[in-house]
Amino acid sequence: MNFSEDWKAFDRDHLWHPYTSMKAPLPVYPVVAAKGVRLVLENGRRLVDGMSSWWAAIHGYNRPELNRALRRQIASMSHVMFGGITHPAAVALGECLVELTPSPIETVFLCDSGSVSVEVAIKMAIQFWHARGRSEKNRLLTIRSGYHGDTFGAMSVCDPVTGMHEIFSGVLPRHYFADAPECAFGSPWDESDILSFEELITAHHEEIAAVIMEPIVQGAGGMRFYSPEYLKQVRMLCDRFDVLLILDEIATGFGRTGKLFACEHADISPDIMCLGKTLTGGYMTLAATLTTRKVSEGISSGSPGLFMHGPTYMGNPLACAVALASIELLLDSPWRERINAIEKSLREGLSPCASMSHVDDVRVLGAIGVVELDQPVDMARVQKRFVEKGVWIRPFGKLVYTMPPYVIGARDLKKITRAICEVVSEL
Repeated sequence: MNFSEDWKAFDRDHLWHPYTSMKAPLPVYPVVAAKGVRLVLENGRRLVDGMSSWWAAIHGYNRPELNRALRRQIASMSHVMFGGITHPAAVALGECLVELTPSPIETVFLCDSGSVSVEVAIKMAIQFWHARGRSEKNRLLTIRSGYHGDTFGAMSVCDPVTGMHEIFSGVLPRHYFADAPECAFGSPWDESDILSFEELITAHHEEIAAVIMEPIVQGAGGMRFYSPEYLKQVRMLCDRFDVLLILDEIATGFGRTGKLFACEHADISPDIMCLGKTLTGGYMTLAATLTTRKVSEGISSGSPGLFMHGPTYMGNPLACAVALASIELLLDSPWRERINAIEKSLREGLSPCASMSHVDDVRVLGAIGVVELDQPVDMARVQKRFVEKGVWIRPFGKLVYTMPPYVIGARDLKKITRAICEVVSEL
């Protein structure tokens, strides 16, 4: 397809891109192809992708194995409703997810996107307690600096400031926010770190249905990495006060932190787990909300006796088929070694930023590298400079970060880290 000036004008005047203004839109870069770890722009420029298309395309682009899975599936059916119908792709994916996720997770609800999976998790928690005759347990406890999505239930448990949704605070449900963990990943544990959380769950557990949090890595709320001991303490307090634990593994699931699931760093398991993003390797939108048998049977045993949610495209066969192929591709690869190599390269490559006066912090965990500045970046200017240097990096707020595909090579990864250091130094 040729991208004419008229086409680009239509995009500017009519297409609303995420987190942008229609009155003063940010520049967009037309992509005509993607293969391996590269995006190809209409002018022929090739960019090394440092974002994995918002952390989803872990295998890179145009993978033959995933293409074949889609072709096989579309030859039989592209979609059927999941109400009253099942199909092999959904069953195979469900079986795979139950096998991979930590015990005692056993049941799977397939849905549309990460935000929807969080909505589903919140509804599950509230309905679980309603079924037990505890309808007063209908609020949530979370930690500050978190991010869980852009739909209303998900927004209500995002950090009121860094979660980007503060303008909706007057209409969102009111929940409890503990202080964000201060003990960083790999740092010594300080018992005082859990006190804010402990005080809130102690005081309000009679009305708290569930705790929801991102395990180990807080994503779009601040790209913070915290101590696994904090997560262990949260699990113990949830058990002590009879509160469900929801873990949002949408950004961290399937290897990004060096473990298949981030909760494995703390050797704990949630009552409800949300998965998305990498689930299909970046090919199609699909998410899943998984629960223990205790939760699924608890919901099913009380009024109204069924879970009240049903997306139209739930269990889409194409998405299920490519998700299963993506997971198999991951597990058949030396993904742990790849993540370790990326982590080492990011530590080395981003280290020069630490000595820059306008940089507050440089941190790396698994295949995540973050440079935190002391001031927000000029998005349009910084994005343009990265494109000129041949890489695709999309900062937000004060954060310049990369989460590259797992298959990236050493030379391309060095190109990303060098570009980050050069652009950050210009700021």
